[in-house]
Amino acid sequence: MNSPYTCVDLFSGCGGLSLGLKQAGFEVKLAVEKSPMAGETYYHNFIQPIHDPEEWRLHHEELSAETQAKSGLVIRELADVLASDEILSWLRESEIDLVAGGPPCQGFSLAGRRNPNDVRNQLPWQFLTFVEKIRPKAVIIENVSGMRHAFRKHGAVSPFDELRIALSETGSGYAVQPMLLNAMHFGAPQNRQRVFLVAVRNDLVAEKFVDPYGNTWNSALDSPDVTVLGKRPFLAPKRTHFDLVGEPQHLTVRDAISDLLDHSYNEEGPVSEYAREMRSDTRFLKAAFDGGLDNNEPTSHVRRRHSEHVKERFRLYQFFSRASIHSGVLSIPKKADISAYARRKMMLEAISGVEYPVSNRDGTILAKDQRAMMRLLNKLATKKHSQRALKWRDPSPTVVSLPDDYVHPSEPRIPTVRELARFQSFPDAFKFRSKETTGAHRRRLEVPQYTQVGNAVPPRLAKALGDRLHAVLRTATREVETTEESIAVA
Repeated sequence: MNSPYTCVDLFSGCGGLSLGLKQAGFEVKLAVEKSPMAGETYYHNFIQPIHDPEEWRLHHEELSAETQAKSGLVIRELADVLASDEILSWLRESEIDLVAGGPPCQGFSLAGRRNPNDVRNQLPWQFLTFVEKIRPKAVIIENVSGMRHAFRKHGAVSPFDELRIALSETGSGYAVQPMLLNAMHFGAPQNRQRVFLVAVRNDLVAEKFVDPYGNTWNSALDSPDVTVLGKRPFLAPKRTHFDLVGEPQHLTVRDAISDLLDHSYNEEGPVSEYAREMRSDTRFLKAAFDGGLDNNEPTSHVRRRHSEHVKERFRLYQFFSRASIHSGVLSIPKKADISAYARRKMMLEAISGVEYPVSNRDGTILAKDQRAMMRLLNKLATKKHSQRALKWRDPSPTVVSLPDDYVHPSEPRIPTVRELARFQSFPDAFKFRSKETTGAHRRRLEVPQYTQVGNAVPPRLAKALGDRLHAVLRTATREVETTEESIAVA
């Protein structure tokens, strides 16, 4: 049996990218993550279960980067790894096949290498320096979709394009394919777009296999019949889920969490195939059977407590969702820049199609008439624009690092960590560590469970990328070996 392809996961977070790559057949030789909180989750799931908090403290506080690397996880800045000749030599000797990760790139600029004091440039340049030193066969860089357009003024090149150019010129050169991939196209029940740069070394794959103009491939253009909407690029993963009759459908909030309505698993109603897979998949997770696997108690499924006032607002959001009313109507009473008359007019227009009385799902009356609804809008007004209730029949919107942007479809509360993890395609055997959430003043320093989930690459999307690169590397390596054999015979 051939040895698996190897990879390094930089800025690994809790391990979504690592899990997907493992599922695609890659062996993760090393992960690097600066946050002890996210690193604790990674260590517990992939290295060994943590039974004693002191064991984890000793690992990330007392051990050197070199000693940590031997376990497979370094809790340090990437700069510390780059400064370690021992770690770099070990990785070069290992002939790493893939380096993957998501360095913050929103302010990236090619000029940054000439200006090392620009903090926005340090991490992506460190990532590229790592690639240059290790010389992997392939590279994956993931980031938020907005960086394709950020700072693009007066014809200036976007940070995404600058990073693409820099990666193509790293080391002996890479063939780079930009991509805009949506997690729901690859089996995750979430409408989550992210940009990726997927690259293979020029000596393995000719540049003719990528778009010569640097155009970004959008997974929305993919089709079961590739002749219909354009040919999928050589390095792009194959879309698996569609809105087409006869094809696997996009998964929904109902598919993802309808069996999690109770504190334990809900067995009374139908359980989707996706939910069954999430409940049974224990592959590559060392913590899955630690202390026994409880099939009735999903972990990280703690419901947050809310005041009655907040729960009343959440019930109103749920009604807005059912009635297709934008939740931003609750911000209108807070608009200080317009007159009271204008505010009232805007609210009346927003609720003009409502039929009364308006009831909650449990049958209780939310508003008996328009006058009561107007009183309710003023009473529950908020400056928050992003809060909204999830819809059972749709994929989840993008899971973010703050837990209070979304409201459960039928219960007056925000989703639990486990529910968001389901949207991200983490199996239930993946156990999140550290505290669940944190205060606003600590968010720059701490990475609690909600943030870990929101920052992760969905494992199913990572697997799709890994599957494609696995096939590309297998083909490219075979062609190189055939060429070398021909030269040797000649």
